Formats: sequence, C-alpha cells, structure tokens
Amino acid sequence: MSLNLADFPADSVEDVVVPVPSEVFGVLDKLGNPNWKAQLRLSKTHTPEERSQIALLLGSVIAEGFIAVEAEDAERVKDLGRDVLSLAEAVNVRKSVITRSKSIIEKADHRDWRGVRAEFDGARNDVQAAMDEMNDKNLAQLVSLGGWLRGTDVLTAIVDANYTADGAELLHQPELVRYFKRCISSMSPRLRKNILVLRIDKVLDQIAPIIAEKNGAIRQEKIQKIHALTSELVALINATS
Repeated sequence: MSLNLADFPADSVEDVVVPVPSEVFGVLDKLGNPNWKAQLRLSKTHTPEERSQIALLLGSVIAEGFIAVEAEDAERVKDLGRDVLSLAEAVNVRKSVITRSKSIIEKADHRDWRGVRAEFDGARNDVQAAMDEMNDKNLAQLVSLGGWLRGTDVLTAIVDANYTADGAELLHQPELVRYFKRCISSMSPRLRKNILVLRIDKVLDQIAPIIAEKNGAIRQEKIQKIHALTSELVALINATS
C-alpha cells in the first residue's frame, strides 16, 4: 500500500506541506523495526562561528532530538535540549527557547516521549518565528533546511536497511526540494556564496531528479545515493572548522 504524505499532520511552509517528523518516524516503525539508537550522532555539539552554519546546525540538532526520542534515550534528549538553547543563544533567539529547553529536560526525565516531541517541534517553530521577527528570514530558512537534511539522512538510512516501496515513498518530496532551492536563490549574494550553502545547493541539484521520479518507488541504489549526499552535508554542518 502506498503512503500518502498529505494524510499526515503537517506544517505548511509557504504553501509547501512538510510532514511532521514524529509522524514520519511513526510510519517507519510500522514498516519495520528501526534501530534508532544506531542512527544517533553522539559527538558533542560545538557552536560554529558563522551564523549560517549555526542556523543549519540548530535545525539539525532539533531533528536529532526526534531521533533520540524514537530511541528513547533520555540522556541524549537532555543533551540535545541544552544544545538547542546554546545554539539559539548564539543567534540571539535564546529567550524564545528557554522554557522549551527546560521542558525537554523535565519531560525526558519522566520519559514523556510524546511531550518531548511536542517541545522539540515547538522549539523549532519558536526559533523560526523569533528569527522572522528579527528580519532574519534567511536564517529561519536555514534552520528548516538543516532539519530536513538531517531528517533525510536518517530516513534514507532506515529505509535502506529495511527497503520497501512504502518506505521509499516517504522520500518522494519534490516540492520540498524545489522550495529549498528557491530559498537559497532568494538569499543575499553574500550568503549564497557561503561555501556550505553553495555545497548544499549543488547537492539539492543532485537529489532533485531522484526524489521527483514518478515511475514507481525510488530504487534502493538511489536511496543509498541520497543518503551518501545528505550524510556528507550533515557532517559538514557539524564540523568544527
């Protein structure tokens, strides 16, 4: 049976439907028995110097929070809740997530996984809203992009490990890739020339035709290619220099 992403609870980003991460992960649980702990990045999060990289990393860390929730790793969840606060402070939106960060830690202590998911989702929304209020729309877009890249990185790993046509269907998101391409093209010339943003833009060009394929499910070797590309970007986003 094919999956219809339009049936999921979702966010709307400028008329682009973005499936809520916890819902996508829930579907993956039904398709197989993912080893979520194996997907966690356990390296310490460092705060980069460039604001663009901080925004991308903030999105990636929030996505990591959802993975840690699926793994039911309370200590990792708490670490990530603190990381969200540190990164938000580095881009002057700390006030928007103080309460969320404390709540993530408290709910993780009580193993309230549904509550933790809601707080990570709320932290993402609050950070982006605060950036928009500060006229930092580009940074808000980079938060979304960083989260999507980390989510796609782990999604492709899970789907590849237990390949099914239904699982592969979760990656059929051509509108979302086109949206991120438009975001980058509308950024300031300085930001578009950023080495990391340039690399992401080129990778989106490589991913776009694969994700847009209409003739059946995306083949497993193509899933592996997307994983290799997004995994590389996630490593660059997390790099300390």
